[in-house]
This record gives sequence, structure tokens and C-alpha cells, in this order.
Amino acid sequence: MFPSRRKTTQLPWEDGRWDVSPCPSPQSLPYPKKEPRGRICRGSSLPRPLGVLASAPPPRKPPPQDKGGATAVNLMTCEDDKHGHRSRLIPSGLPRKCSVFHLFVACLLLGFLSLLWLQLSCSGDVARAARGQGQETPGPSRACPPEPPPEHWEEDESWGPHRLAVLVPFRERFEELLVFVPHMHRFLSRKKIQHHIYVLNQVDHFSLGALHRFNRAALINAGFLESSNSTDYIAMHDVDLLPLNEELDYGFPETGPFHVASPELHPLYHYKTYVGGILLLSKQHYQLCNGMSNRFWGWGREDDEFYRRIKGAGLQLFRPSGITTGYKTFRHLHDPAWRKRDQKRIAAQKQEQFRVDREGGLSTVKYRVDSRTALSVGGAPCTVLNIMLDCDKAATPWCTFS
Repeated sequence: MFPSRRKTTQLPWEDGRWDVSPCPSPQSLPYPKKEPRGRICRGSSLPRPLGVLASAPPPRKPPPQDKGGATAVNLMTCEDDKHGHRSRLIPSGLPRKCSVFHLFVACLLLGFLSLLWLQLSCSGDVARAARGQGQETPGPSRACPPEPPPEHWEEDESWGPHRLAVLVPFRERFEELLVFVPHMHRFLSRKKIQHHIYVLNQVDHFSLGALHRFNRAALINAGFLESSNSTDYIAMHDVDLLPLNEELDYGFPETGPFHVASPELHPLYHYKTYVGGILLLSKQHYQLCNGMSNRFWGWGREDDEFYRRIKGAGLQLFRPSGITTGYKTFRHLHDPAWRKRDQKRIAAQKQEQFRVDREGGLSTVKYRVDSRTALSVGGAPCTVLNIMLDCDKAATPWCTFS
């Protein structure tokens, strides 16, 4: 008998068809490298998936080097960090997120540092230049660039024999006053008109629990009496009206009152009998009219009543001619939305405002000067008179607010 044979089955890795060598370690395997088809690792029954190796990030390229061997770094280049963020290198070597905002902030910081350096170094440059010429520079260094000195005018007798008193009724309008005084001083000085500005400040005070209302006409009467004897004519001038045309005449009105802010030029009021805003009179003519009425408390109507006084005194009213700038001749500073006018009519004031006051005026005004202060506003001299007006409630019951 033939001996019995047991049929043996060879496994695939026993006949040489499969490579059963141990899997190489990640350190020894070139990265990345594809596994050969059909190759398996011990302890695994399936071939190693190729997608694992394909998803690995590519190796980083070393930074370029210059000829001297130093690493060249582009500060404006954005790269991916290990977390996948876009970053860049700054001179300090710290990573920053690359965004337009950071570039904008960096530009602002550089601009500020440049201005600071210029401000600090400019005075040093001036000092070094002076030392180079053999000059001494005592005292602290001046700021650079130096501020221009304020415009200064000195009156001269060659300007003429007349001197103008600019009477400005005023209360709580400091923003407008800071613009008015320097503007008028420069304007009149360029025209070579001797002048002085009087700010007639009505002092707010309470009387029996009531606040006195503003009285423009009474303030002008008080300012006329308090103005210096060196002035021989006045300008009744609103603080919110600035002349812009150099051809406007502010000279001595010898023949009669001269209305500078005529209806053809004023930006707001255009009726024929209007004489407010800016009106020039000689002191003799103002006394002839007995000044203005003291009965007008609140805003408006006092200049309309003064027009009747001018006509009653037999004076002729003059206005500018040949001015071609129209309603742009003046700059009006008043903002009605921000500063409300006191237009209330109390008791019989509505009927009294159209009546001509034939008794009161310059000769009957009652006031007290609380203080007199000489000031310089933007290099322009002026005198501030704090005036307290007397209110006769029997004659004018509308002179106060309860």
C-alpha cells in the first residue's frame, strides 16, 4: 500500500507571494512614501490604507539664504503655522495675524512717532544752528514750528481826528463775543479808523424772585454815557453780525445817521424802515434823539421805535451805495435752533410796543455799573462793563420773568 498523503495547504505568505517583513518605523520610512500593493503589516489583516499617507502635510521648505549665509526673512509674507492660521513675522520676531487692521494701526503708530520726533528735534535743530553761528540760546527752547504772533495795530493820529465807540449789547453769548472782538478790531484797523470796543454786559440778577429780561436799548443808553470822552461817534453794533466787505464805510457820519446793515445787505431783515444791526451816529445826533426808549424788554421793536425818533429829530438817514456783495456782505453768527430769542409779550407789552415813547430815553435810563474790566480777546483790546439795569414794574410790568 502506498502510504497515505495528507494534503497540506500553503498560506499566501508561505509560498513567497507576500512580503512578510516587519513594517518599517515612521522614522526609517521616507516621508511621504507609498506602500507597495499587497504589502501588509504583522498584526493587521488588511493592507495599510494609502489615504493616510496622502493626507500628511508637505514638508516645509527652509527659508532662503543670502550670499553671506544669513537667513533672509520676508516680513510681509504670510505663512501657515502649525494650527493652520495665516501669520507673519514682524521685526520683533513675534507672530501676528495678517489683517488690514494691524497694518492700519502700525501706520498710525509710525505717523505719531514721526510727528513726536519732529516736534522734539525741531527746537534742537534751531539751537544747533544758532550755536553754529556763535550765538547763545538762553532759556527754554521754543516750540517748532513757532506760532505766528497775533496781529497788532497801533492807532495813529494820521488816521483822522475822529474816534469810534463800538457799543455791543451783550448777555451770555460768549462764543460769539470771542469771534466778534478780534474780527472787528482787525477790520476797523485795516480801514485806519480809531476805535474802542465796549461790551455792555447785562448782569443777570433776581429781584423779588423774578429775572430781568434783556434790554438792548437801555444798555446802549448806558454805554453811551459810560463811553470815553475821547470818542465822538458811536456804532450800535450787534455781536452776531460781522462785516465782510472792506468797502463798507465806518467813518464819521457827519451829515446824519448811517445805517451800515441796510435792508439791501442784511442777511435777514429787508423792510425799508429797518435800522437795526449796525447803525452809526455822532454823539451830537444821538443826544438830539434823546437816545433809545427804555421800555423795550425782551427781543425786538426797539430799533423800529428809534427810526421814528430819527425822523422826529429831522435827521436824514443814509445807507451804503455801490456794494455789490448783496446778502453776503455780512456774516450772521446767530443760530436760532440753539439760542432761542425772548419774543414773549407780557401784559400790555403787545400794545405798547407800537407806541412812540416821547418821554423816556437817554435822559431817563436807570442803571448801575457793577464793574469795569479792560480785556484783550485774541490780541484785540476791549472794555467789559457789567451793567445792572433798573426795572420799574409800575411803568413796565413786562420787564421781568416770574
